[in-house]
Amino acid sequence: MPVLAVNVDHVATLRQARMGIEPEPVAAAYMAEMAGATGITVHLREDRRHIQDRDVELIRKTCNTRVHLEMAATKEMQGIALGIVPEFVCLVPEKRQELTTEGGLNCIGRETELAEYLAPLHEKKIRSSLFIDAEPKQIEAASAAGTEFIEIHTGHYADAKEFTARKKELTKILDGIKLAQDIGLKVNLGHGLNYRNILAFKDVKGIQEYSIGHAIMARAIFSGLDRAVRDMVTLVRTFAD
Repeated sequence: MPVLAVNVDHVATLRQARMGIEPEPVAAAYMAEMAGATGITVHLREDRRHIQDRDVELIRKTCNTRVHLEMAATKEMQGIALGIVPEFVCLVPEKRQELTTEGGLNCIGRETELAEYLAPLHEKKIRSSLFIDAEPKQIEAASAAGTEFIEIHTGHYADAKEFTARKKELTKILDGIKLAQDIGLKVNLGHGLNYRNILAFKDVKGIQEYSIGHAIMARAIFSGLDRAVRDMVTLVRTFAD
């Protein structure tokens, strides 16, 4: 059965809007766990626009499930990951001007570089994932880099406005899932998924985890965080094993 990791970045975004102390992403992580999330995701960006170092440290100390640290493949972030030792790291691309992550990491031609970057993390028993688009060559390059997991970027599918474009993007993702599984990679999905578009994956076997943040936090404004997480957990638990 696939599981749900809840991204609490947007709680930190709201806090940072006034540079204050609330809402507290550490409390949100705790509530998400109590509501059934099996992992907590935080993206520590280089510009610290939302999640801060202290958030990562406190969530690592208090999390009862698994901490997923999303980060750019930089020396600074590698050092932070080696210091706090999360269960997972997910390497993602970053651009300072983007509102949110716009696409997957480019792995082609970087296989050796990425393998060398991941090596000390693997030595500390930190499991790794690469956040990539559902492109065959990217999937093959990710495998060559020695990662155990990939997280397929579902944002292009989620953002597609027309049915034909959405179907095309979904087909690419489904084909990517199959290819990844065929060559021995474990597959997570994330970015832009919500309570409606996630249903396209209901009967897709072998997905390990869904990483979802914005949709849950948006619903939480109206129904509360506990209910919002429980609703998504219930959905995911009905999906194919």
